[in-house]
Amino acid sequence: MNTVAIVRDPIYLKHSNGPMHPEGPERLVTIDRMLSEFPLKAQLGDVPPRDATFEELAWIHEEAYIRRIESTKYSRFTVLDPDTSATSDSYAAAIRAAGGMMEATEAVLSGRFPAAFAFVRPPGHHAEAGQAKGFCLFNNIAIAAAYALRRHDLKRVLIVDWDVHHGNGTMHSFYDTKEVLYFSAHQYPHYPGTGRIDEIGWNQGQGYTINIPLYGGQGDQDYLYIFREILVPVAREYAPELILVSAGFDTHRNDPLAGMAMTSGAYGRLTGILRELTEECCPGRLALALEGGYDHNALTEGVAAVLRNLIDDRTRERDDVAGEETTTVAADGETRLVVQEVRRLLSPYWKSLSIEAGA
Repeated sequence: MNTVAIVRDPIYLKHSNGPMHPEGPERLVTIDRMLSEFPLKAQLGDVPPRDATFEELAWIHEEAYIRRIESTKYSRFTVLDPDTSATSDSYAAAIRAAGGMMEATEAVLSGRFPAAFAFVRPPGHHAEAGQAKGFCLFNNIAIAAAYALRRHDLKRVLIVDWDVHHGNGTMHSFYDTKEVLYFSAHQYPHYPGTGRIDEIGWNQGQGYTINIPLYGGQGDQDYLYIFREILVPVAREYAPELILVSAGFDTHRNDPLAGMAMTSGAYGRLTGILRELTEECCPGRLALALEGGYDHNALTEGVAAVLRNLIDDRTRERDDVAGEETTTVAADGETRLVVQEVRRLLSPYWKSLSIEAGA
């Protein structure tokens, strides 16, 4: 049994995008309720968050943009883009969300915990250097990666993004560096419209962005196939010193904002793969940040499956939710074609993706 760090704070409930918005505080209320009844809750260790400093935010975001978000605390309600708004409490929540993910990262880098999960909001992976997008204000996962690089002098950080929406902000934050390997499997074309298969980075970062665009309808076996065929060999070759996860649960078949077909238990099996990679490459250095997930039952079941796998070795890659039928069909032909094309495009950068390696 392992003890897993979790990050929570009441301030995260005060941020709002407006009434009836899918990214509402109820998402965390349902997670808190699940955690209060979680059979393995004795293995969860609370790590208090902190506020990100202006300097830390500026590692990823433009100074004028940070001031713009700060100014929303003086207004009752501010519309930032068609999907994203802020209340007078949103700036306080957002800087503590970024700080909370940094504390989750510190918890694993310091060796206090072997894994951490930050239950923060607003989410972050759509936030660009100078623009709020897709329910996101500050890019929590990108700021945490920058923290690891700058404060712990790491040279190789792997970010795995399994949210159904492409993490445009995260990709753009590290598009020209090899210090961060960004991997995303996402529905495409779908919001935000980025994440094409040929977006592979540029200059020093060429080959260090891996996008797996999926047309929709993919289930458990498709994601497991993608992880095993692309992520695992590249990660082993890259040898990350830290693995961060943008953990969205909107790939679930019941999510109202997307069109994937994953079951709740699959999140545990994906976590099992990442745990194995962590143990092989960077033992005890795995931290997750909450991103999307808008069906509350699917969200809490998925989070529970992840936590079970992080805590108990016996659940690895076989985590099923009671009463839920697991999809067992093999990865479909379209998924295999995408994987084949990713191999073709990225084999010049990764020996593990060469035809000989994949044979």
